[in-house]
Amino acid sequence: MQSEWNDGQPIYRQLRDRVVAMILDGVLNEGDPLPSVRNVAAEYRVNPLTVLKAYQELVDEQLVESKRGLGMFVKAGARDLLLKSERQKFLADHWPRVHATIQRLGLTPKELLDAAAKHRSSKTGKEKR
Repeated sequence: MQSEWNDGQPIYRQLRDRVVAMILDGVLNEGDPLPSVRNVAAEYRVNPLTVLKAYQELVDEQLVESKRGLGMFVKAGARDLLLKSERQKFLADHWPRVHATIQRLGLTPKELLDAAAKHRSSKTGKEKR
């Protein structure tokens, strides 16, 4: 997880979003334990109650479960549930702005695909170094 915070939303929400990204990226898989509240709080120098609030949101969203005495674990089906909700959120919230920008700039599908391929190849080139 990154340690920088932005002022645009509460830290607990940013922590929640980072765990969601870890699940979507396959860093955390179904059945995996989440990092302990104490470890996250110490590593990122935040109040343990802030971490607990982020984790509680994930529980409320049915993405993780608490196992008494063992910690928090990613629930079965969490990634599929997240993919569905995050796709809907992207299409409703982000895509209209992206689409408007594409239209405003007159970008063609070919230009977009070429840029994506270039970005992908430059990203994999950095990872190999």
